[in-house]
Amino acid sequence: MEAIAGKKDIISQLKKQILSMEGFSTGSVSRQLDFGLGPVNDAFPEGVFPVGTIHEFVSPTEAHAAAANGFLSGLLSTLLGQSGICLWISVGRKLFPPALKFFGIEPHRVIFVDVKLRKDGLWVMEQALKCTALSAVVAELREVSFAESRRLQLAVENSRVTGFLHRQLPSSKHTLACVSRWQVSPLPSHSSGLPGVGFPRVLVELEKIRNGRPGSWTFEWRNSRFHALPDQRPAALPATSPSNTRSYA
Repeated sequence: MEAIAGKKDIISQLKKQILSMEGFSTGSVSRQLDFGLGPVNDAFPEGVFPVGTIHEFVSPTEAHAAAANGFLSGLLSTLLGQSGICLWISVGRKLFPPALKFFGIEPHRVIFVDVKLRKDGLWVMEQALKCTALSAVVAELREVSFAESRRLQLAVENSRVTGFLHRQLPSSKHTLACVSRWQVSPLPSHSSGLPGVGFPRVLVELEKIRNGRPGSWTFEWRNSRFHALPDQRPAALPATSPSNTRSYA
């Protein structure tokens, strides 16, 4: 029995080492963070949201981009904690910084870097990901090649900084070196059965997760945290307008 237990322990340690080599952080720091994603955790290796790696978000429309930025802000509120700092890089930023307070993030803890060229945004992100003084780096870019994403992943292997690559209105979905790919869609909010009145809701689709299980979930942001809801995906997502949909940011 002791021999069997010893083999199981060795196998467990090897699995953790392999996950670490593939860009996953499953150490104590990762396990201490509760992002409030509930059922989504079952999709991750070891049941833990991967930190110290690069996540890709794909937004085919501006409405999706606004919803994704809101979902990202909810993740950042946990990742930054009480004293963390985030660098937010954009080519044509549309995020309204004071809106971050809705997610418990003081705007002065997010450093915004606005650039005109995509290559400048990539360079800034790569350098920022090497800075251990940062808790997270977000970059809103449209097109990123596999080679470029690989350089970003290599940058975090030593620093263990968490990166979010938000591709807005990309020309295509192609393979990147990121450990996950997400798409966040806005959904109508509800209050007392009335659509468009209430807390913001989104459909979160995890399209790809290395060594995990993709899936989709519906969330509502309420009382400074995520709340998982029954799947309310419509047959066809309604056209987004201020009258019937409330986005996060």
